Amino acid sequence: MPVNYVTPAADQLFPVAGVRLGVTEAGIRKANRRDLTLIELAPGSRVAGVFTKNRFCAAPVHVCRAHLQKEGIRALVINTGVANAGTGEPGMVSARQTCDAVAQLLDIAADQVLPFSTGVILEPLPVERLVAGLPGARAALKTDGWHEAAHAIMTTDTVAKAASRKVGAGGTACSITGMAKGAGMIRPNMATMLGFIATDAAVAQPLLEQLVKEAADESFNCITVDGDTSTNDSFVLIATGRGSAKFESAQTAGWAEFKTAVIAVARELAQAIVRDGEGATKYIEVAVEGGRTREECKAVGYAIGHSPLVKTAFFASDPNLGRILAAIGYAWNNDPALADLDVDKVKVWLGDVLVAENGGRAASYREEDGARTMKPAEIRIRVDLGRGSHAANVWTCDFSYDYVKINADYRS
Repeated sequence: MPVNYVTPAADQLFPVAGVRLGVTEAGIRKANRRDLTLIELAPGSRVAGVFTKNRFCAAPVHVCRAHLQKEGIRALVINTGVANAGTGEPGMVSARQTCDAVAQLLDIAADQVLPFSTGVILEPLPVERLVAGLPGARAALKTDGWHEAAHAIMTTDTVAKAASRKVGAGGTACSITGMAKGAGMIRPNMATMLGFIATDAAVAQPLLEQLVKEAADESFNCITVDGDTSTNDSFVLIATGRGSAKFESAQTAGWAEFKTAVIAVARELAQAIVRDGEGATKYIEVAVEGGRTREECKAVGYAIGHSPLVKTAFFASDPNLGRILAAIGYAWNNDPALADLDVDKVKVWLGDVLVAENGGRAASYREEDGARTMKPAEIRIRVDLGRGSHAANVWTCDFSYDYVKINADYRS
């Protein structure tokens, strides 16, 4: 079960003018489960996206990048069960056939369609099942379909992940709603995740492309479950322009409030992924401050958040906190600028307990205090590098026995 997270009710997810969503059962990999989602966008919608940096990226990622080179996206199609990754040229053919089928169904061009897949890698996509399911997804299209769609894009997730905001920006109101999936194979660039956020605001294309990158960096690129970078990671930001808010530049009145709200939705979705990490029993925030740059703070946060030794200690509530110091000490592998880190200046807190300072255990530290702070379901690690004014947060979870079970049985 997720750590302190509940899927919002359907009536808590605001429809976004210009977006309709429909789901159906296509039998992509398993029978009797919703596994195909179609999203239709109104003419004039603008779309921007960021994708995995994995060199073995999936066929749909290649197709999405190509189609986003020009404006005019009118539809997204998402299947679960099979990732269509590690499938070579046949996988590219399947991704293009998917776009062709959606285009024919909606009377649009194939390059106006973005395909997304998630699931098992190295297996061919049963595109004939997907295509056969599309009419059912089209028949189900509706403006209030976010709740159903959030469930339909799940794989090993135990709960659907969605978030919504209404914000007054520049004297006008706009809606922002999003959904994401992901529970394992999580690390930055981005997670094993699909994320979709839509707004009825009109946003200039250059501004939208800048915002999707900033939102990813403040959310999905601040989480880790197991340190693996997936082949299919995709985060898409949609602005339909069907509302009254219009943003042509970062100087437009209300832009700051709007940007903050979009990032808040992205962050809520990203943190929900960590809370639902495969087998997770604890949600952990790693707050690193006192760095020369934000990047080196992030590098330290990830060194701690990736460490299986740290994560298993938190699962057991075992204050074996030398593991945290060790992770800080090798973080220079992620950012060479940390090679000259003066460990005598580093301070580490677990919750409200000072654990380490002056290069070793804090004089005031007692192991029973460390054990006490490791028992709650939500834990905060704070690190002060003592070398600057920058800071960054990373969100992660523990490793339990169930993580191994889930991934050992994933294909069965």
